[in-house]
Amino acid sequence: MKLQFVGSLKSIGSKKVPLVSSRCGYLPIVRHLSSPSYAERQWFGITGTRKLGHHSYAIVLARDAGIQLEFSVLQPRPSRHPVGPNSNPFIPGAPRLRKVLIMKLTPGKLAGLKAVSNNRGVIAAAAMDQRGSLKKALGTYATDAGLEEFKINVSEVLTKHASAILLDPEWGLPAAKRRAKGSGLLLAYEKTGYDKTLPGRLPDLLDVWSVKRLKEAGGDCVKILLYYTIFDDKKINDLKHAWTERIGDECKANDIPFFLELVGYKEGVDEKGAEYAKLKPEVVAKSMEEFTKDRYGVDVLKVEIPVNLQFVEGAKSFKGTKAYTKKEALDHYRAAAGATNKPFIYLSAGVSNPEFIEDLEFAAEAGVKFNGVLCGRATWKDGIPIFAEKGAAAFRAWLEDEGVKNIGNVNNALKAATPWYSIYEV
Repeated sequence: MKLQFVGSLKSIGSKKVPLVSSRCGYLPIVRHLSSPSYAERQWFGITGTRKLGHHSYAIVLARDAGIQLEFSVLQPRPSRHPVGPNSNPFIPGAPRLRKVLIMKLTPGKLAGLKAVSNNRGVIAAAAMDQRGSLKKALGTYATDAGLEEFKINVSEVLTKHASAILLDPEWGLPAAKRRAKGSGLLLAYEKTGYDKTLPGRLPDLLDVWSVKRLKEAGGDCVKILLYYTIFDDKKINDLKHAWTERIGDECKANDIPFFLELVGYKEGVDEKGAEYAKLKPEVVAKSMEEFTKDRYGVDVLKVEIPVNLQFVEGAKSFKGTKAYTKKEALDHYRAAAGATNKPFIYLSAGVSNPEFIEDLEFAAEAGVKFNGVLCGRATWKDGIPIFAEKGAAAFRAWLEDEGVKNIGNVNNALKAATPWYSIYEV
């Protein structure tokens, strides 16, 4: 990795941090370590040192081929203080360095990811795989024909402005055939919802589908939704781990990208309330960290925004009850991003279009290198009552006006997204 020292100092908070330039962006000069230590083993190597004030620093770069480190603000410490196995080299609340493994994709996986990305290598996809919740909202149109027609309209109108669309094979295949030329296709593999009579929100797969069949149906990528939380019993999470491993192996065997959508929760706690808002950053980050492991075979993580902006003091979406300050929220974004070396994209989770745009603006302000979105309800959910009350023609007219504006807002916010090419050596 080429290294070039940047002579000027960059202000980060109240500190001035010297930076070096590399192919993965700017890296800070961090504390000098004169002998092998926890931090040195953790972050793979030190290539030089510099002095700033009373502190000694080291330039941390990868010495193992195929590994990069993205920049993070590390805590300056006097060199006389050793770094031990339990010490934290970071400024409180700052993210860990993000270890980026430069991985090579198989031909099928590479082709699949390219098919669902725009020309920048960013995944700017629409999501329309909703089934159970959508059916309940469609009123007299809650029939097979009604669901198919709703999805066809979304596909025909919005894929003109999206790099791909996520659909289900139950009611979405007619819509898949009507998507715009050049727009890729992700297909959902899981059954909608979960069995509420059993603990753990356990997942299940569609009965008459397999990864092979989804690929034969034209899918460029396979998507799975998994409800997951660090608060569940270990036995429940072991079931989910094994289930995900099987799907990862099935996708490898069929050489197709595996997108894993993670949705967090805590039983007995309202996921939209203040109590869960305080738990959400840890749930999101720990889930991302777990499913980054190679054993699961995940190619792209589809993740929740790590905070609820309605509880962020200073956010436009703030509703009056504080769970975190804006600074804390930005730190949570960075911490979640630092938990994975996989490409990750954000889901909109049913929030309004303005709130999701603000979510992405926070990600940009935090400097998070996210790789796109799979955005569904934030673009089309306000058209559901129009379809239910006035039918398909009125809904289509709404989509061509407000729906296109909504997805345009998302695409504009995606200027801050980063291509996944650098992670998969494209």
